[in-house]
Amino acid sequence: MTLADGHRADIMAVGRTGEILIIEIKVSAADLKGDRKWHHYRDWCDRFAWAVPAELAHHLEAERFAPDACGLLVADRHEALWVRDACEAKLPPARRRAVTLAFARAGAERALRGTDPGFDGFRAW
Repeated sequence: MTLADGHRADIMAVGRTGEILIIEIKVSAADLKGDRKWHHYRDWCDRFAWAVPAELAHHLEAERFAPDACGLLVADRHEALWVRDACEAKLPPARRRAVTLAFARAGAERALRGTDPGFDGFRAW
């Protein structure tokens, strides 16, 4: 999911109450340690979490990865387990509306591309 600031979230979800969750996936220590953009995602969601293989989970206890605010999922190819819940930081209403509309639009475009090979995106009204 591409965010308004140009960053790309690995996974974005909208919950039953409209809460927005972003999950950043990291599969290697080099990828995790070299990531300098993750903190930008927190401006676009109510909750942010990391998803990593078990052998990387201990890295996310470091203060630079905000363990007191960011959730943690330990994952493999088949499943993920919540190890630590993400703290909530409510988005301002205008930002929430913009993110929710962008999410809906991206989902609709992906669905249309899957059913109509000639679809090339929505045009401005």
